[in-house]
Order: sequence, then structure tokens, then C-alpha cells
Amino acid sequence: MLAKKVINRISSLPFHSPWLIIILFSVLGLIGILNHSMWRDELNPWLIVRDSESFQDLIANIHYEGHPILWYFSLAFVRRIADTPVAMQIFHLAITIAAITIFCLYSPFNYKQKFFFSFGFFPFYEYFIICRNYAFSLLFIFAFCKIFTSRKRTYLYLAILLGLLANSSIYAFFVSFSLALTLLVEFCFDSEHRKQYFSQSHKYDLFLSIGIIIFSFILTIYIVTPPVDSYLHGGLNNGWIMQLDIRNLLRSIDRLFASYFLIVPHKRWLDLTVCAFIALSIVTFIVIKLCKKPFPLFFYIIGNGVILAFTYLRFAGSPRHFGHFYLVLIAALWLASYYQDSTFLTNKFSIGTNLLQFGQKWHHIAFMIILYAQFLGGISSFARDLIIPFSASRETAHYIQKSHLEKEFIVASRDANMAALSGYLNRQFYYPERQEMGSFTLFKKGRQEVEQPEILRQISDLLKSQESPKRILLILHRKLKLNPNNLKITPIKNFERAWVDSERFYLYWVDE
Repeated sequence: MLAKKVINRISSLPFHSPWLIIILFSVLGLIGILNHSMWRDELNPWLIVRDSESFQDLIANIHYEGHPILWYFSLAFVRRIADTPVAMQIFHLAITIAAITIFCLYSPFNYKQKFFFSFGFFPFYEYFIICRNYAFSLLFIFAFCKIFTSRKRTYLYLAILLGLLANSSIYAFFVSFSLALTLLVEFCFDSEHRKQYFSQSHKYDLFLSIGIIIFSFILTIYIVTPPVDSYLHGGLNNGWIMQLDIRNLLRSIDRLFASYFLIVPHKRWLDLTVCAFIALSIVTFIVIKLCKKPFPLFFYIIGNGVILAFTYLRFAGSPRHFGHFYLVLIAALWLASYYQDSTFLTNKFSIGTNLLQFGQKWHHIAFMIILYAQFLGGISSFARDLIIPFSASRETAHYIQKSHLEKEFIVASRDANMAALSGYLNRQFYYPERQEMGSFTLFKKGRQEVEQPEILRQISDLLKSQESPKRILLILHRKLKLNPNNLKITPIKNFERAWVDSERFYLYWVDE
């Protein structure tokens, strides 16, 4: 009866109702996320929360991750409700649905644009199906845009959102910093806004808001600053590019192109140059589009500039990272809808009507092409995940459980590729890289990469020790290429059906 009422209610919605997008997004998302086979990057944070021995130990472990604390603290809360990785997936689902709900109900875009954005690559796949802290970027950026007008009375709500955004991921921190700087510039240079704010705000609102933002930024910087023995992405002192490198500059600009069109150029000069030219052309159209809205334009330039600088100087990143270029574009266009046209920049730089019309026309064309590309990428990636498992981890874990092997002594290598199995099986393995039992992986001193001869040597030592089992279940993420005389190795089963090639698993029995 209830289901019939829900169906009747949905069928009565107007065709162009944003609720149809939200409902379709939620239903398909639930199907997709429950079908999704999680990989190491999704389950390693879950294992850190699960297996850290104390709160101090948790904070110490997070330092090696290169991420702020919010996602880990959220998982700790979720784990109190249900101690299963599926709970993390449901929580992640709720975050993205909330973000898309805000976007569809309150953003200034038309129905077609809302539809194509919602089912685009980043909202519908990268920040939805794959459970990471980046989903917070969607939620907090859109929430910030929704309540942006509250700054005329109070900055407190925006400050809280900026603090949460900053503690979501390092890229979200860059966006948060850019938004905070935009608020500061507006407050300093818009006397009319400043006068309106002081006439309506409470006495300590400004100081409290600034305090929240500064504290949040300091906390983020403190947490993401790696310890001296960390070597994740080169550690603190290595991995920075401090000299001019044209190829790397083009590659960094091409990350902007990739965030819009989901195509990462190859290393050939022609590819890098053409894609950089297209990216800069689109940026030019957007700048012309926003030149009558100085403060959103400022945010767009600063937001892209900060992320671009980090991309060049430190880390080129993956789609989940440089997707924040795309979010900066959406947020800038959203914020622009709150402002009336200003002639300050057009008069100062003598921007004529023809150029403005040219920019307006090509901005709309470019924006729609971006939305179409994102939509195709979102639908194809979602469909691919339904057909081909992202990781073979869940299938491997199910086989181990079905065969009653989960209580065997398990040696697993490479450790960094085994987090998903440890999460699904809810147990620790012996990791040759650390020569001890463990679940999650931290890239720090004491951990060493090992080759197959060293793995087998350690297994031989384990079998000879008095407290060891008579046989060992060996799990590798690469096929075993050796067969030493002192060990009897029996292949059990291979799990090679996975989109990520390093997330395929090979099971062996090893005894003397």
C-alpha cells in the first residue's frame, strides 16, 4: 500500500520537476553503490578507524594519509552504528544525494543543465559510487552557495561550512580558502555590503566567524603536514617542482581540460599543447562571462589558480583530485546569480559590447559541451561498474568465506593492495612488507617493498617457527612466478575480473 502511494506520488510530479532528477539519482545510486566492489583507497580509511588502538593513535595514523580529519571522524561515528563497510557506502550515498538535492532545488541552472550535471561523471560516479572524502566537496560547496545570501546578516553559517569543507580534503581546502578570500575581498571593497552587514549582524559575529575559519585552516594544515618519516608522494621535502618546466606546466593546465572533458592528454607535445589551448580558451570565455560579476570572477580565478599551482608544484593528481576545477566552475556560476551586473571591470579594461556578446555566446556553447561530456562519462562509468567489478576484492572475499578459509593464517602482499580484502573479511593479514600482522597501510619508515623471493623466504621462516600453522594461505595481487624446491605451492583460484589491474587476486596454499 505504501509503495503504491509512493509510485502514485512520483507519477504525479511534473515532468520538469527537480524531484524527478533527485529520485532517479537516488534509486540508481543505491543500485550502483550496493553493486560496487570497493578497492583499497575506499577501505584503507575504514581500516584505520577500525584498527587504530586509541584516539591518539588514530590522529597519528591520519597524519600519514595526507587528508584532513573529517572523513575519518565521520567513519568512526558510522562504525558505532554498524560495524560493516556497507554502512560507509550508505553514509556516502546520503552525502551525495543531499548535495544533489541542494543543487537541483536551489541552483540557478535550467532543468536540462541540472539533469546533465547530476548524472555527470563526478556527481554520479567519482564522488558517488566510489566512497571517498571527496563527496563532502559537493555537499559543502553547494550548501555554501545555497546560503550565500546569509552573509548580509551573519558570516557564521558560511564560516562553519568553510571549516567543514577545509577539513574534507586538501583540494576542498583550496576551494575553501578561495571562497574565504572572496568573502574577505568583498567585505573590504564593497562598502554597501559592509554597511548592510554591520546594521544587521550581531556584535561578535565577524570575530567568531573569522576565528572558526582560521582554526579550521590551521587544523587542516596541521593534519595534512606529513611526519618526517612519511614518503607518501615524496614526503614533505621531496617531490616539489621548483623550476620552470614547460611540459609540466602544459600537463598541469591539461588537468583543467581533463576536469571538464574527462580526457587526460598523452605526453606528446601536440596533445599537451592542443588540450591546454582548448582549456585556456574555455577559461577565457568564462572570464568574459563573469566580468560583470567581479567577486565570482575573483573566486573563479583564485580557485583555479591555487589548484593549478599545487598541480604544477606538487601533485598532478587523478580525476577525483582535479575534478575540483569543475566544482569551482559550477560554484562561480552559481554565486554569479546573486550579483547584479557591474560595469567596474568592463569600463576599467574597455571591454566592448561585441566582446561581451561573443564571450556570452561561446561560454554557453562551451558549458553545454562540458555538461554533455560529463553526462556521457557519468553514464558510461556507472554502466561499466555494473558490468565489470571495479575491484576483485568482494568476489575474492566471498569465495574465502564460502570456502571457510577466513580463519586460516593468511600472508598477503602487496600490503597496500590488500586493504579491500581486509575490510570485507574484517580481519588482519600477515604483511611481508612490514613483517607483522596488519590491515591498513601507512607509507612510512619501517615498511619496505618486497619481491616474490622475499615473500616466499618469510613464509618459509613462518612455517619453520614453532607457533606457526602447518600451511599458509597466500594472497598476491600478481601471479606467482616462482616455485622454490623447499616449499609446496598449490594454486587455489584466480580472481582477475576487475577494472583496476592491481586489484586482481591470486590464492595459493603453501606448505613444506
